[in-house]
Amino acid sequence: MPEQKTRKAAAKAKREGKSANTQAGEYVKEEIEHVREGRHGAKNTQQAIAIGLSKARRDGVKAKPSKTASKATKKQAAQDEKAAETKQEPSAKRSAAAKKALRTASRKTTAKKVAGKKALSTQARKAASKRSAADRSAAAKKAAETKGATGRKAAAEKAARTR
Repeated sequence: MPEQKTRKAAAKAKREGKSANTQAGEYVKEEIEHVREGRHGAKNTQQAIAIGLSKARRDGVKAKPSKTASKATKKQAAQDEKAAETKQEPSAKRSAAAKKALRTASRKTTAKKVAGKKALSTQARKAASKRSAADRSAAAKKAAETKGATGRKAAAEKAARTR
């Protein structure tokens, strides 16, 4: 179950006109925190991201799977979206089993390997390399647009400081 602060942050992003992926990013961030805290483990960074995206979709965020996603991923995304519409109470046995599986995974892997800065930056670079330059450029332009004047000014000042 997503935390209240995560839901509020996602709702704020939606109000600001940000993309569904940005809204879902709040849920992914929460999941990464959970792995770091040792609440549960994940086999790898992709699994932690997938759990976050699934939570987001089940909470009503319209995050579509990528064009290159597998059939299984697309099927799971469709199931998550359907679950958001029906708002059915999850099975207690299934939830307990899933939590148990994730807890045992935490013994096998370290948080640093999955949710460390290096692991996350590697994942981000790998994901970005799969996108075209035009795709990345369009995303950057949209991000600058939705940032607003104040946000752009703050970003420019930060860039000047870190040069």
